[in-house]
Amino acid sequence: MSEQRPAGRPRSEKLRVGVLASGRGSNLQAIIDAIEAGALQARIAVVLSNKKDAQALERARHHSVTDVFLDSKPYAGQPDSREAYDRAILEVLRKHEVELIALAGYMKIVTPVLIKAYPHRIMNIHPSLLPAFPGLEVQKKALDWGVKIVGCTVHFVTESVDEGPIIIQAAVPVLEGDTADTLSERILAEEHKIYPRAIQLYAEGRLRVEGRHVLVAGATEATTASLMNPA
Repeated sequence: MSEQRPAGRPRSEKLRVGVLASGRGSNLQAIIDAIEAGALQARIAVVLSNKKDAQALERARHHSVTDVFLDSKPYAGQPDSREAYDRAILEVLRKHEVELIALAGYMKIVTPVLIKAYPHRIMNIHPSLLPAFPGLEVQKKALDWGVKIVGCTVHFVTESVDEGPIIIQAAVPVLEGDTADTLSERILAEEHKIYPRAIQLYAEGRLRVEGRHVLVAGATEATTASLMNPA
């Protein structure tokens, strides 16, 4: 029998989200904007970064969201340094009563410490149509392979990097003359749409994980029209 696990539940209070970020935090900003526009029934309980100068922390402060810089260097000398650091993160998340973790440009691999504490309650966004092109330098890989359609994926985080159950994806055509930068910019615009949407589906209690599949209750299916490139 396939595993069936609810990945969200109907709520009377707003979902408390903890965001982990290492850089500029553009996806964090998209989540904040969706909350302020009323499109996402959640609140960001805390933004945590492993980088002191991460712009994501500035964005949090600008919107009166609690921000935490947690330096990983003091844990580097420990035998289980990565796990020790994640235990420290877990303390922060529990202090702020975080229910769902959103990774937004978080440049560290999450260990089982967090994954076991938040099973199917950690989301990540990746700038490709997984399982194609996991890892880094995604747009360069896509251009090197000559693919015609790329995109982005929101998925639940598991112990295997970029291999968790897929929640939502958006497709983007590769245009003649595209560079890694231009392609990345168009993909990022779609990331900003689908990440808040995925979190909202969770907040509404509409996600259920069965094995590798995420089932979305009441979802409206896409049309049968295909995206072809070249058209």
